[in-house]
Amino acid sequence: MSVSVMDITVHKVEKSRINQLDPSNIQFGKLYADHMLVAHYENGEWLPAEIVPFGDLSLSPATTFMHYGQAIFEGVKAYKDAEGNATIFRPYDNWRRFNRSAVRMAMPEIPEELFVEGMRQLVDLDRNWIPTGENTSLYLRPFMIATDEFIGVKPAEKFTFLIITSPAGPYYSKPVSIYIQDRYVRAFPGGIGFTKAAGNYGASMYPTQEIRKMGYDQILWTDGLHHKYVQEIGTMNVFFVIGDKVITPETSETILEGVTRDSAIKVMREKGITVEERPLSIDEIVEAYKNGQLREAFGTGTAASISNIAELTYHDLKMQLPPVETWEVANWLKQELNDIRYGRKEDTHGWNLHV
Repeated sequence: MSVSVMDITVHKVEKSRINQLDPSNIQFGKLYADHMLVAHYENGEWLPAEIVPFGDLSLSPATTFMHYGQAIFEGVKAYKDAEGNATIFRPYDNWRRFNRSAVRMAMPEIPEELFVEGMRQLVDLDRNWIPTGENTSLYLRPFMIATDEFIGVKPAEKFTFLIITSPAGPYYSKPVSIYIQDRYVRAFPGGIGFTKAAGNYGASMYPTQEIRKMGYDQILWTDGLHHKYVQEIGTMNVFFVIGDKVITPETSETILEGVTRDSAIKVMREKGITVEERPLSIDEIVEAYKNGQLREAFGTGTAASISNIAELTYHDLKMQLPPVETWEVANWLKQELNDIRYGRKEDTHGWNLHV
C-alpha cells in the first residue's frame, strides 16, 4: 500500500513487528520500528523522499563512505505525554547541527522540510513504538552517507539520507565510572571534533575498549595540545559542580554543541544556578576534589540524557564523588528536563514539536 503525503511517498508494512517490543525490557539500539525514511541526492538536488519498511540496504562494495568515511549522523528523541500525545524534542536544533556537519564533510545540506517534516511523518506513522515509561523514548537516528560507486579520494556526488527509529530505555543504567584520558586524543583544532561524523566515534573505539578492560565505562577526553583541559565524555558533554558553580567546557572546534547541553544550561540559569562555560583543567578538578569542593559531575547527551558520574580516575588518583542521592543539581536537572519532554511542565522554550 502506498499513499502520497505532501511530497513523501509512504509504503506501509503489511504486518507490524511491534509485538517484539517488551516495554519492561528495552535495550538501547537493539530493536527498530517498522519504517524508515530514505532520500537520495543526485545531480545537485534532493529527490522525493520515501517512507518504507525498515530493511537492509543494497550497496556496491565500492560505495564511497565505506572507504573514505563521508558519513554523519544525529540523535533525536520522541516522547509521549500522559494523554498519549507524541512530541519530538528540539528537532530544528539537530537539523541545524546536522547541516554544520554536512558542510564540514563536503556533503549537501538537508532542507528543513525533509529533515523535520520527514521526521514528523515517520514518528506519526510509528507512534505506537514510542514507549511510555519514565526515562523511555523513541530514539531517532538521522544519518547521511556518500554513495558514489567509485574508488578514489574525492568528495562524492551522490548521497543517501535516512532516518531510522528505535525504542530506547536509559543509555546508562547506573552512575558511570570515568577514566580521564591524556594519551589518546579525540579531536584537534581545525579538525572535525565539532561534527557528528562517524570517524570521530570510530577513532575512539580502541581507547574505549582498553579502558573498559580496566573496569571503566567511558573516557573523559582531554585537549590534544596540552592533554590538560577536559573536552567531552565518549557520547556526552560534561559538567562539574564545583562549590556553588556549575562549570562546563566551552564549545569549540573540538567540542560538539550538544542540544541537551544547551537545554541543561538554559534551565539551570533560569533557576538561578551559576553556569560557567570556560576552559577547565584537570588540575582544577583535582584541586577541587582534594578541597572537598567537587560535589557532582554529570554528562549530557540525547542518548544519555543526564548521566551521573560516580567516580573519575586520573592516573593513580581515583576521585569518588558523594552519594548520587545527595546531589542537588544533576538530580533536579534530570527531573526538570523530563517534565518538559513528557509534557508535565509547560514548554516555555518551544522545544517540543507536536507530531
